[in-house]
Amino acid sequence: MIDVTELSKSFRRGNLVTEVLKGVTFRVRSGEFVAIMGPSGSGKSTLLNILGLLDRPDSGRYLLDGQDYSQADDEARSAARNRKIGFVFQQFHLLDRASALRNVTLPLLYTDKDPGNGTARAERALEAVGLSHRTRYLPSELSGGEQQRVAIARALINDPPLILADEATGNLDERSGAEILDIFRRIVDEGRTLVLITHDREVAKRADRILSFGDGRMLGDEVILPRAPGAIAAATGAAPPA
Repeated sequence: MIDVTELSKSFRRGNLVTEVLKGVTFRVRSGEFVAIMGPSGSGKSTLLNILGLLDRPDSGRYLLDGQDYSQADDEARSAARNRKIGFVFQQFHLLDRASALRNVTLPLLYTDKDPGNGTARAERALEAVGLSHRTRYLPSELSGGEQQRVAIARALINDPPLILADEATGNLDERSGAEILDIFRRIVDEGRTLVLITHDREVAKRADRILSFGDGRMLGDEVILPRAPGAIAAATGAAPPA
């Protein structure tokens, strides 16, 4: 699903150039749950912006679902974001005056998918995250964990193969955070790929693999939950590896 090779990114402020990513290389297979872990300033968020096609690398290659988006134009990047990627952030980014149902349908405004059954799709997405009884509630009437579930349902509405989550449990208490991680595991078990940015080792340990970052470099690739041969293929419908 993700193939990153020698990815580099710098930012310039006046005469000062800061290298944020320094030749990063890794792969994420379809149907895999990967945590990217590291302290503040390690390059995690910059990497997520590149993976989400919100920014471009200075050099290196980024293949998403087999297609090179390293230097793709804005139109191609926007189309791929709408079709292939769902985002979940630490801040829920919900519209205060819109119901949970309305918040979930918003991404349909930016796609070419038929919006006619958008309400039914949003209801199914909310049901999948355990909020079928909260469809008409405003964000202010929901707990933090429930607001994050709405955000996850919104990320799922266009049925993207890839979910990118940035510190998605950072604003939640331990119980609500664990519930969100359980939902993420179900999403992966259904065949989607999920990349989670976190600074919390205990959160990262819920993933299949942990990619550790520091000072713009990948420092380690640790397998947490080995997948049985063919497990990912079974989830995605692909042929198992020989």
